Amino acid sequence: MIRDKNGDAEALGAVEIPVSSAQEAMVCLTRGMLRRVTGATSMNAESSRSHAIMSVIIEQTSRSFVEGEGKTLVAQRSKFNFVDLAGSERQKRTNAKGQRMKEGININKGLLILGNVISALASGEKGKFVPFRDSKLTRLLRGSLGGNHKTLMIACASPSHKNEEESLNCLRYANRAKNIQNTAVRNVDPHSKAVNALRNQVVALAGELLRISSKSGSVLSVDEKRFPSEMLELLVKGGKEAHAVIIADKGKEKNYSGNHFFQTHRK
Repeated sequence: MIRDKNGDAEALGAVEIPVSSAQEAMVCLTRGMLRRVTGATSMNAESSRSHAIMSVIIEQTSRSFVEGEGKTLVAQRSKFNFVDLAGSERQKRTNAKGQRMKEGININKGLLILGNVISALASGEKGKFVPFRDSKLTRLLRGSLGGNHKTLMIACASPSHKNEEESLNCLRYANRAKNIQNTAVRNVDPHSKAVNALRNQVVALAGELLRISSKSGSVLSVDEKRFPSEMLELLVKGGKEAHAVIIADKGKEKNYSGNHFFQTHRK
């Protein structure tokens, strides 16, 4: 089952696993490959009996200094769809029967609809209907083909002269994908700018409170229990420790000493 979510399509039952390194991502890929179904035909001893998709979502947070705005924190998000398409099959070449023949029919159907989608996108005609919803495969790959993505297809051709026709068809198929023209732009979190503005305001206020607390004889005073100088200095300095600062609610102040006024949110 496929459903739409946040402008994208997702497969019900698919598992999203957080990873922190390329090695962990490769472990997930290996687990997925072990669940793929292969079968022998007259053309291939280990023929894939379905298409496979692995989606990798990368989130990146970067810091920069913008004149007039101060230090800014920009969150970016990218999605990579790695797709292994099962090869097109002709029944008279594969000699597939029964379940293998049904699988071949479904594979060819998915490739045909994907080819129609690629042709519609490659034509460059504005307003032309693109049949994304005609198959599960094209529905899942809608963003990768015609959205804010770049499309790259690697074609596998057979070195045998017996498979010359299949190799030529494969190359023609890939050539159509090459003609898709997408304009990809960075996916920047729209809330980043607001968060940066608020963070800069906090830094400015912390600096002002620090100035007042260090000035002797001032009419104004700073609540040392809620805003100890060590905490204000951390906020002005910025960094990971500043992000972990927790300001106590009024009336629930603690006796802060050392670095006890901040804590990380990880448990």
